[in-house]
Amino acid sequence: MTFPWLTFLGLVPLVGAGVMCLPIKQIARGVAMVFALLTVVVGIGVTVLYVGGAPLAERAPWIPAFGAWWSVGLDGMALVMVLLTVILVPIVLLAEWKVNGVGRWNAQAFFGLVLALESLSLFVFMSTDVLLFYLFFEATLIPMYFLIGGFGGPRRAYAAVKFLLFSLAGGLVMLASVIGLYAESVRLTGAPSYLLSDLGALQLDTGVGRWLMLGFLLAFIVKAPMVPVHTWLPTATEQSTPGTSVLLVGILDKIGTFGMIRFCLGLFPEASQWVAPVMVVLALISIIYGAVAAIGSTNLLRLVAYTSISHFGFMVLGIYTFTSAGITGSIFYMLNHGFSTAALFLVLGFLITRRGSALVGAYGGVQKVAPVLTGVFLMAGLSGLALPGMSSFVSEFMVLAGTWSRQPVVGAIATLGTVLAAVYILLMFQKTMTGPVTPATAEHFTTDASAREKWVAAPLLAIILLLGFLPNIALGVIEPTAQQTLIQVKVTDPVAPLGEEAK
Repeated sequence: MTFPWLTFLGLVPLVGAGVMCLPIKQIARGVAMVFALLTVVVGIGVTVLYVGGAPLAERAPWIPAFGAWWSVGLDGMALVMVLLTVILVPIVLLAEWKVNGVGRWNAQAFFGLVLALESLSLFVFMSTDVLLFYLFFEATLIPMYFLIGGFGGPRRAYAAVKFLLFSLAGGLVMLASVIGLYAESVRLTGAPSYLLSDLGALQLDTGVGRWLMLGFLLAFIVKAPMVPVHTWLPTATEQSTPGTSVLLVGILDKIGTFGMIRFCLGLFPEASQWVAPVMVVLALISIIYGAVAAIGSTNLLRLVAYTSISHFGFMVLGIYTFTSAGITGSIFYMLNHGFSTAALFLVLGFLITRRGSALVGAYGGVQKVAPVLTGVFLMAGLSGLALPGMSSFVSEFMVLAGTWSRQPVVGAIATLGTVLAAVYILLMFQKTMTGPVTPATAEHFTTDASAREKWVAAPLLAIILLLGFLPNIALGVIEPTAQQTLIQVKVTDPVAPLGEEAK
């Protein structure tokens, strides 16, 4: 294309983050929102171009000695992750409109860090050069570290350090594999290259391919996160602002499952099949453990974090059962989970702002004094348990259907996660929203949802319902990526893909 739309898309919020460094404290919120909304407009424009068949790929030499390129592009999976990112950011800014920290950690700093994180995340999803991806992958840690450490609860510094240490450990392991790919490209072709298209064509030795794949996979397991390297997530969400938790769980953690599909399956097909039995077991453990931990959690923010660990287990299960339904469902799950978890975290933020506590036991009878907030909370919760009619139902059903078609026993065990989801969501709702109005609830809930809070919740609930009743809006974009991934892994469906029987 003559105009670099993808690069422009990623640079818009980065410019906004730069503007936040200027002395514009009085208008910082408005300026940040303008840049966030402009990014939405560009993102919609890019989507129109993509659907219209425009070749959205940009490439220019970057570090020729390493075979590194400034190479960005879109496929269906990258597109839905880009859209998720550009939609969630302005919603987060509106939800955190009154955010403030201590000293230099003011609203201007928060908004600037959010825009910087948006830019880096967009480039992560669009990168088609491995070295470029790695640099943006690591760079996203910087604004998120400061978002956690500068704003939130009393132990936010501890939570930020824990997040950073886990993430850096995974990133360092991946760096070894990134260097290994450079060496292998030189050995096999005589010239280095980090382009995905070139690396995917390499005929790696079995042992080498497995070791290199493990370096990427370990980093993505931490990022996802999966049991047993999940402990940083509940701590981070408990101590972060709700908006920061949305960005962390809704966007940043998706890089883990995104990377498994793009890099592990795309570059190391044989090694991915080799490791699949272990990944399926880890996915099942994450599904069950996350759900049980959520049931036993007494802190609302930690509870939602544990539900996400369970949901990431479903995403990983869909990837490593190697079916078109499973991989399509996993990608769709990544999108749907972003919206449903955002709705949960943000409505919890509204409740916590009023009550001053995130403990389940601090609430009771809220539905009688704040029916609108209760309704939003219920809708978000029902999406979290994958109620039919909600977008998450379609993605979870596809993951389970794909799993059943290849591994029925695994599918049966995973189905238990859907039962446990109903338990932790309904128990949470019952304990906090129903029953008699407690004195503390009557004291603190003097107002229902404000106009700003309704504007935050409305687009999230609308998207959840829209994708629930019209999932083909997204599935039509996602399915070609899933089919191409199966071709790369050299695996065929045990049954015809969804919809093929009718043809």
